[in-house]
Amino acid sequence: MLKDYNSDVQKLFLQMMITNAELYTRVMNIMNPENFDRSLRPAAEFIVEHTAKHSVMPDPLQIKATTGTIIEPIPDLAEGHNDWFLEEFEKFTKRQELERAILKAADLLEKGEFDPVEKLVKDAVQISLQRDMGTDYFADPKERLNKYFNAGGQVSTGWPQLDRVMYGGMSRGELNIFAGGSGSGKSLVMMNIALNWLKQGLSGVYITLELSEELTSLRTDAMLTSMSTKDIRKNMDDAELRVKMAGKKMGQYRVKNLPAQSNVNAIRSYIKEVQIQTGIRIDFVMVDYLDLVMPVSVKVNPNDQFIKDKYVSEELRNLAKELGVLLVTASQLNRSAVEEIEFDHSHIAGGISKINTADYVFGIFTSRSMRERGKYQIQCMKSRSSTGVGQKIDLEYNMETMRITDDDPDGDKQQPTPNQILSKIKTTSTVNDTIQENVQPLEKKVTGDVQAAKLKSLLSSLKK
Repeated sequence: MLKDYNSDVQKLFLQMMITNAELYTRVMNIMNPENFDRSLRPAAEFIVEHTAKHSVMPDPLQIKATTGTIIEPIPDLAEGHNDWFLEEFEKFTKRQELERAILKAADLLEKGEFDPVEKLVKDAVQISLQRDMGTDYFADPKERLNKYFNAGGQVSTGWPQLDRVMYGGMSRGELNIFAGGSGSGKSLVMMNIALNWLKQGLSGVYITLELSEELTSLRTDAMLTSMSTKDIRKNMDDAELRVKMAGKKMGQYRVKNLPAQSNVNAIRSYIKEVQIQTGIRIDFVMVDYLDLVMPVSVKVNPNDQFIKDKYVSEELRNLAKELGVLLVTASQLNRSAVEEIEFDHSHIAGGISKINTADYVFGIFTSRSMRERGKYQIQCMKSRSSTGVGQKIDLEYNMETMRITDDDPDGDKQQPTPNQILSKIKTTSTVNDTIQENVQPLEKKVTGDVQAAKLKSLLSSLKK
């Protein structure tokens, strides 16, 4: 049954506050005089104003003289009633705020303003008292450290060098931005990380506000199958087989195109729909890219990029925390960054607003000549939880398949295949014609036996 917080109950709340100032202190963050009955509202307003200005609870005589309302303290108020007060006042406040939000929402809906409605209702529902006393720093340091390093993160990016810069990889609930100039390969970097996560068994969505779903998927096909897009077109049956076989060992993946200027609510709605219809547990979300997303919470001119990106960055980060996902997006570098070999905050299009919100920001440094040489470079521009700022990471790039890999000398290198070993032996065992003419048949046979033994040994080690 819905509890009736009539004027008598509301007056009791005020009486308990002036009797025990500590109770008021504990509820002052959610105290709103508008929630009270009209007859009590002046007294509630006076209490809020007086305590804010003088840091002391007003005397009942002051309240009566100023507002004409009699609020008497309760004699011998037992401390055991404190829990009742806190619980009921929280429920009362949440109910009143929700009712007012619904009324405001109805007016907005009539005007065709839909986006602020969700925020109004969500803010009202989320009203609560602060009962969490925070972390007791000295109580259990080991548990505290394990909670930080193991709770929801870090997840390897698939590039060991980048993982080391981030102290292990990316974490759920954080906002990670890759910034680059036009044509620098922001989307390719995000697609490669998504593929690395799929290979780890994670599931996710790639939301593109620029490229089509088909082109985004084709690029991933090339990365996954090690076939160029030209080869895929010539032999689609082979590409299909490779993709389907690989898909059996990977996480689930959805690629979705949303119109440019979509907002975070559209992204949230899509993710929720995927989870409901498919049952997929979403581990990561790629948003390609931040500059094309509009904020929900405020109306802003798309040309005012600083303000727009500030709100969009905050909303994307809140979405990552709300869903508990790995979230990666991209942003544009401005023209001043074109000829630079060192990036700083001034090179981010729209200014520092998005950098302040992000947990990690990486600059992509590349050029056509670098890509032709098979090179990509990433520079850490901002780090919230590591000392990696300024560090540069050199990655390998395959122009045919668009695959970006980390040939890290300190990391685990992939074992060569038997065919690669055989090819290498054939190449390194070539002798020059002059020497061959002077080698005795027996020596040739011994050399051949030695090479065969080496090959047999190497192939056997791969099978173990």
